[in-house]
Amino acid sequence: MNKSSLASLAQEHLQIARVASSGRSAHTIVGGRDHVLRQTLIALASGHNLADHDSAGEATLQVVIGHVRLVEGSELQEGVAGDVLEVPAARHRLEALDDSVVLLTVAQSLVN
Repeated sequence: MNKSSLASLAQEHLQIARVASSGRSAHTIVGGRDHVLRQTLIALASGHNLADHDSAGEATLQVVIGHVRLVEGSELQEGVAGDVLEVPAARHRLEALDDSVVLLTVAQSLVN
């Protein structure tokens, strides 16, 4: 069994994101290539985003710190710390309205 401190990882990666040219930092907490479940902590400095991309499977975003906007075409939903957002299956992007950290949980399908 493994244990991670979400609060500590969030602060650590938010500091990295603030000084990174990309304005972001990420850390996979659980899962990987050969796992159905993957959880990734993503930190975004205010004003930065994850550009339009496809989803790797059913997914949710839990906002740990800050204020984010999830955009799919003309549809958008905002979330603040404590909110859980369902990630659309269509192309979408994530924007940080404030310095933000989210926990992305993805249920991937494994193809052998």
